[in-house]
Amino acid sequence: MAEEDINLEEALTDGEGHTLASYVQSAYGRSEDARYDQERRWLTSYRNYRGLYGSDNQFTESEKSQVFIKVTKTKVMAAYGQITDVLFAGQRFPIGISSTREPEGVAESVHFDPNEKSAPEMQSPYGFPGDGNELQPGDTAKSLGDRIGEAAKMSEGLDLKEGPGLVPTAITFHPADIGAKKMEKRILDQLEESSASKHLRSAAFEMALFGTGVLKGPFAVDKEYPMWEENEEGKVVYNPKMVTMPKLEFVSVWNFYPDPDAKNMEQAEYVVQRHKLSNSDLRGLKKRPFFDSEAIDECIEMGTNYVRKWWETQVEDEDSKSYSVDRFEVFEYWGNIDTELAVDAGLDIPEEYEDLDTVQINAWVGNGKILRLAINPFVPNRIPYFAAPYELNPYSFYGVGLAENMSDTQQLMNGFMRMAVDNAVLAGNLIFEIDETNLVPGQDLELYPGKIFRRQGGAPGQALFATSYPNVSNQNMQMFDKARVLSDEATGIPSFSHGQTGVIGTGRTAAGISMLMGAAQLSIKSVIKNIDDYLLQPLGEAFYAFNQQFDYDEEIKGDIEVKARGTESLMRNEVRSQRLIQLMQIGSSPTLAPFIKFPVILREIAHAFDLDAEKFVNDEREAVRQAEVMKAAGMMPQDPAQQAPQEQQPKAPEGGGVPAGNVTGTGNANIGPATPVEPEMPEFSGQSPVFPEGVQ
Repeated sequence: MAEEDINLEEALTDGEGHTLASYVQSAYGRSEDARYDQERRWLTSYRNYRGLYGSDNQFTESEKSQVFIKVTKTKVMAAYGQITDVLFAGQRFPIGISSTREPEGVAESVHFDPNEKSAPEMQSPYGFPGDGNELQPGDTAKSLGDRIGEAAKMSEGLDLKEGPGLVPTAITFHPADIGAKKMEKRILDQLEESSASKHLRSAAFEMALFGTGVLKGPFAVDKEYPMWEENEEGKVVYNPKMVTMPKLEFVSVWNFYPDPDAKNMEQAEYVVQRHKLSNSDLRGLKKRPFFDSEAIDECIEMGTNYVRKWWETQVEDEDSKSYSVDRFEVFEYWGNIDTELAVDAGLDIPEEYEDLDTVQINAWVGNGKILRLAINPFVPNRIPYFAAPYELNPYSFYGVGLAENMSDTQQLMNGFMRMAVDNAVLAGNLIFEIDETNLVPGQDLELYPGKIFRRQGGAPGQALFATSYPNVSNQNMQMFDKARVLSDEATGIPSFSHGQTGVIGTGRTAAGISMLMGAAQLSIKSVIKNIDDYLLQPLGEAFYAFNQQFDYDEEIKGDIEVKARGTESLMRNEVRSQRLIQLMQIGSSPTLAPFIKFPVILREIAHAFDLDAEKFVNDEREAVRQAEVMKAAGMMPQDPAQQAPQEQQPKAPEGGGVPAGNVTGTGNANIGPATPVEPEMPEFSGQSPVFPEGVQ
């Protein structure tokens, strides 16, 4: 912490001597000091990823090779690729909204039975897959009331009952499901407008490299949509439409300074984000709400104040030129402060907060000036940051990254490879021993092709002796391979998963490769679970709460819940789809068919194949219509029960007797027990039975 920084506790308690700006800077300094050791580990991870030796690496004169084998980069990119493949397997942001199992205040479903009272034929007001009326991505402008208005007229006078339909012809409404579906469409549209997929990928990369990925949001921004309209004069003019919408963004862990006493975001009392802003960026803040234009002008007049941190100079390449940074350092603070301190800073405290000792605020500070000061607008109060660990460390806010896990093995691989290269160079060149007493004095002893040495006249013995250096590079490479195997175990990312050749044993067959890839995917399962628990779930709940608080569309509100779908995507694999298909085959038995939910299984199979079930699977009503069309077109066989009297029943031969082809009991028909003929019956003739020709 810098000398001018003020103690945090003092800034809290002493409102007279300290300002809100000094309090924010003090909180930032405290967090910066607490994470110094973490920054060193991040820097080591970054160097291993880039293949750079730091200034602390000292090489001896005998170490000529300075090769760096970037296995860390290969492992990080493999893990990053697996994470993104799982998260976006369904080709959409992995967040879903569904109705609760027992919605409160909203009937799970209501229905009316057309058999009880005559009802006009109607189309679904909500839109079901296949009827052309389903909600499409971006279709959030049309209200639900518009959709149910027609149905309300058609169902007037009908006896509506709670619960699912009791007969196959009953029409069922699911108001909770429809509200959840519309909320999901709304949130997915908002995430798409925020380029959420790009930001999530950036967070996933820093998770794999540094151990922690951070996202920020949602916070309201005004977005300009281009529109051209015709004015009164008949000319087409540009009239953009400004829409306020929630935004999501990625925050680098280097610029993220959380409460050092917290182990996760739920425990954090505050968070400080460090911004590096240009002059135009700083002026652009004037357009955003609650920013003080006069304070921003004063900050700009004071001049740029951005100073590089020690780690910023370390991550730069050695050959990069040193230059001054013409930028402003601005701190964004989210968290609790003393109510009296907030009042002294000029914050208008609402009546409901006047009796509280602390209030949660958002403040921006630059050059000692308060650029923005506002009460946290979210109800209930929450800090809009989400931090997910790659590998959970229960004793620290920050997680453990893949690069840190293989730091030691990376050093071993570099060391053994440098030794192998240096040894190979020595072994590839001869070493000469020269007896100078046998040579003419004053000669140049440097060796080169065609070199001639002059001997002393009559000098006995050999003047030059050549020997070779022992080649032990193979042993060094064996140790390198051993260290690489250790890196596989340390990271849980086997080498074959990122394209290493030479896999033997089980991996030589297609089935073996599939099994090994399935086992390798297990190592990433815990990472995906961390993303679900620490990133996607709270992020989805934040967007849901944002719409609940600031969206006045009552039809998207209700007793619904948010579901993170990262782990769900992980389960959409070949094994799961095969099991679903096997379950459907088991259900084909007439005895078990009534107990199997075939529409649900079909939808789950579509999800397992990464397909949109709403596009490819009909609902029950559409399935009935489709079956009738196929039957009329001759594409579906008739009911076997109707075919039996015509096709399966044996035909008796003319003149009576036993039907041909069944006298031995081996035909297609079943022979049932016969009724004995009594003498008084008209069938009795007193003669022997007549058999077909050839039958005795």
